[in-house]
Amino acid sequence: MSTRTLVGEGPVLLEVEDGIATIWLNRPEASNSVDVELLQALHAAALRCHAEPGVRVVVLAGAGRNFCAGGDVKTFAAKGVALPEYLRSATAWLQIATSALIQLKAPVVAAVQGFAAGGAGFGLVCAADLVVAADDARFFSGAVRVGMAPDAGTTVTLGRIVGVRKALEILLTNPTLSAEDARGLGIVNRVVPARELHDATRALARELAAQPPLALSATKRLVWGGLGSGVEERLSEEARVVSELSGTADAREGLAAVIERRAPRFTGA
Repeated sequence: MSTRTLVGEGPVLLEVEDGIATIWLNRPEASNSVDVELLQALHAAALRCHAEPGVRVVVLAGAGRNFCAGGDVKTFAAKGVALPEYLRSATAWLQIATSALIQLKAPVVAAVQGFAAGGAGFGLVCAADLVVAADDARFFSGAVRVGMAPDAGTTVTLGRIVGVRKALEILLTNPTLSAEDARGLGIVNRVVPARELHDATRALARELAAQPPLALSATKRLVWGGLGSGVEERLSEEARVVSELSGTADAREGLAAVIERRAPRFTGA
């Protein structure tokens, strides 16, 4: 077994071994929170997986203690009044990266440890085909909490996974879901001890890689096709709403409160 490193540095890494491509979110010092650069690199990695011959399964993982803590709130807050323009770019790249993962012929397995939060973290989990979670994993939407709206297609995908009422409860009240909570709701397929996460994910990926690739691809396409038009249409609408909300005083207050670790004071402006 030999590992080929296709992207060996930067905010996203990519390696292939025995037909299994692993995409690593690689900003561990920032809990793999996303900015435009990371999202562009994630999209490029997904396209590389599509073009790479022999890739039968794609694993999406996060380096370090957390899978992905969502958007980089420090970068967002630093943009000030320019935040709407920056988020128009960021959400556009999140849209196309999410779409690229959904549209991959190979099934995508997310390996989640620590926090999977926000549109990028929680949204990418919902956009994966299968999810293996460490028993220390936590899932959190969080968009409303900082005066924004969910994105990465979660306004469609989450409802299809857990049902409309439960999706609204999760997106509006922002509970922190444990790995077992997420498994009970169908967000996660398997929960394993944290030390076994990557071995268990690898075992599932090998199991999938041994299946007929054309049948896997067709099945994935049929399932996503049943709700694909809704997801694609919703991505652009989510991006418009996120950008619009990011220009409000409440959004700036929400980001400041997260950074300063205090309760926010929303005014509706």
